[in-house]
Amino acid sequence: MATKITDSDIRALKLRFGIVGESPALIAAIRRAMLVAPIDLSVLIIGESGSGKESFPKIIHESSPRKHKKYIAVNCGAIPEGTIDSELFGHVKGSFTGAIADHKGYFEEADGGVIFLDEVAEMPMSTQARLLRVLENGEYLRVGDSTVRKTNIRVVAATNKDMVQAVKDGKFREDLYYRLSTVQINVPPLRDRGEDIILLSRLFLRNFINENRTSEVTLAEDAQRLLLSYHWPGNVRQLKSVIEQVALFESGNSVDAATLRQYMPNSRETALTVQSQPSFDYNAEREQLFTLILSMRAEIDAIKKRLDGAGPTSHVATSVGELTRDTNPLLNMSSSSSDLEMTSPYRNMQHPEDLGRVDEVTPMDVEGEMVKTLDEVERENIENALRRNNGRRKVTAQELNISERTLYRKIKQYNLERQ
Repeated sequence: MATKITDSDIRALKLRFGIVGESPALIAAIRRAMLVAPIDLSVLIIGESGSGKESFPKIIHESSPRKHKKYIAVNCGAIPEGTIDSELFGHVKGSFTGAIADHKGYFEEADGGVIFLDEVAEMPMSTQARLLRVLENGEYLRVGDSTVRKTNIRVVAATNKDMVQAVKDGKFREDLYYRLSTVQINVPPLRDRGEDIILLSRLFLRNFINENRTSEVTLAEDAQRLLLSYHWPGNVRQLKSVIEQVALFESGNSVDAATLRQYMPNSRETALTVQSQPSFDYNAEREQLFTLILSMRAEIDAIKKRLDGAGPTSHVATSVGELTRDTNPLLNMSSSSSDLEMTSPYRNMQHPEDLGRVDEVTPMDVEGEMVKTLDEVERENIENALRRNNGRRKVTAQELNISERTLYRKIKQYNLERQ
């Protein structure tokens, strides 16, 4: 029968571990950790960097029958791939250069206790195989040794990565993922914790002022609204950094939103309650391209009228060609106005509303020649530009006068990855 967790139990645990917040998602995560703590199961903690994942393995250890045994925390992302097996499982003397003596690994040191594997998604595939063996039967080998050793250990892991996607990408073993995630705890990001942001801000202010004996700082209502609307990509860790800067440089002041915004990195990009990146409007970009084509057409017609009395010369052809390339390098059209007229399927568009029918444009036969669609012209000229620049995409994007993001999307759209 599952142990009943009361509200007073949760309040006592929050006080014990210094956890601040009342958001339902946070309380649910704490309750889940308390329920699984007495049961000897592997636990996987999921949460963004800086969201406070490291508190939950401690809750599980301190609330479990293993609380009097060792607790070891290991950051898998901070250990080089060449030494992580030795760090986790130990090695024997002479197993590699520098192995001058036998060495116990963390799994041996923490025998009987709990090991916390932070950033477990960064673990190399070979190490994942060793970890899977430990989870399945408690067995492991020291590096360079053939003697099978046993350990009685509970594994709690954490990551800020999408583990399902990592499995699909072949970067994490599927069987290990299921072994680790017998129980999964999701730690909410700060932006989803509502008024907890204000509670944490006041705590960080008070702690800084008490520790450094600085003057009081108050947050005006508009400053608090800004804190609540900011996206907080760095979560609690970022909030603490911002508040400590405010406490230092605004000592004795009342801080409004305008002042607070100076301490919030990229606030103009992330503070406007942006929960996700805006989607790219492909139709809008196409419309801009077609509007540009019509504008070019008008400019070329004007030049033709001025040059009608001069007769065909190489200078005239060169001038028109330069105008075409300079106005829109992405199109890189022919060097003469007559060629442009023959190769543009949009030459008969007279009204802006015609742009709404661009998807209906198909290759047409004009005076015996097959006319290319805009997509075909665009693909050809991106391909040529990539070839001229030896595949250097940044330089190519600058030459075409488009963003790198747009260029990458076009390369994928036209299957030009190998250019």
